[in-house]
Amino acid sequence: MDNTRRYERLLDRHRHGDVSRRTFLGLIGASAAAYGVVGGPFAKFARAATPDEVRFDGWGGVVSEAFREYAFDPYTEKTGIAVVDGTFGGADEYLARVRASQPGEFNLAHLSGVFDYSRYHGLDLTSELNEDNIPNLANVIPALQDVFRKITDGKLSAVPYDYGTTGLAYNRKHISDDEMKEKGAKILLDEAYKGKIGGWSDWKTRVWYGALQTGQDPNNIEDIEAVWDAIRTNRDLVLKYWGSGAELMSLLAEEEIYVTEGWSGRIKALQDQGHDIGYMDPPGGLGWQECIFVIKGSPMEACEELLNFMLETEVAIAVAEGQNYPPALDPSKVELSDKVKALPAFDPTGTLEGLNFFNADYWNGNEEEWSRVYSRVERGY
Repeated sequence: MDNTRRYERLLDRHRHGDVSRRTFLGLIGASAAAYGVVGGPFAKFARAATPDEVRFDGWGGVVSEAFREYAFDPYTEKTGIAVVDGTFGGADEYLARVRASQPGEFNLAHLSGVFDYSRYHGLDLTSELNEDNIPNLANVIPALQDVFRKITDGKLSAVPYDYGTTGLAYNRKHISDDEMKEKGAKILLDEAYKGKIGGWSDWKTRVWYGALQTGQDPNNIEDIEAVWDAIRTNRDLVLKYWGSGAELMSLLAEEEIYVTEGWSGRIKALQDQGHDIGYMDPPGGLGWQECIFVIKGSPMEACEELLNFMLETEVAIAVAEGQNYPPALDPSKVELSDKVKALPAFDPTGTLEGLNFFNADYWNGNEEEWSRVYSRVERGY
């Protein structure tokens, strides 16, 4: 009991600023280890100990810069917990790294929506968030949460954070707005632009656009051979398939390519830099949402604290303006800035009914076969 009162006095001193967070946690941790505490009167103090750092992995470039400036650095200043950020170029590459890692080595990741969420759950990599520790989740668009909850029995392993579209980006010096409206997704099959076409080296995006180019519903493809033929035609016209947002921006800015699929926020960044790049979402174009996913084995309370901080209205708006993607915040519940309202893909209703998303069950069900065939087609078969 004396030890319990001593810890309570130490906690009181910490709350009043007489003991720094780092000193407080160090004393708690050292004493817990010395006493072998796993239960009894010290258990709640042992659970209070938090890590010195958490790891966050994302897409790099302007997106990571926005997270660092507007979320991670302020969070560290507020809590004393450092955020170590890594980057990845593709979802498959990152998932392979996670699966090969030790539990707790990777913590939070900026993943692409429902498809990846479902994959991680199928591989037993989901955690379970304590939503009481994330009160700002109440301001997130319900439709973005619901698709995740259906996968994990009403619980969440991630919070929705932003959304956008993968539309068509084009150099207005060489391709007019009228031509884009006329040709839509089929412009990526146009012989006139051979050697000046780009594309994302992601099998899902290639198949989606192949479906559009053959007049099919990407979530209900009836003639997959026609899609592979369209992908082969595109492959023979492409200068390069890009693998990251930074590479996408470089290819367009240096005028190595004139037209490509592109991520709405990256194209907005190019426009803000003064490049005359147009952007359009073709009929049936691809919408997506991104989430901040917490991987199984992570320090949950520290991760939940970071998630709640990132969902603070001011923080989420600052990150959105920095990375040029609308936040997942519900515009009917929070006031968003004029800059956010002007971003590509922004939906003022908060329903996102105008966007087309991957059907997770459909695409996961075809992943093994389609990804295998695509790897052959990409190599020239």
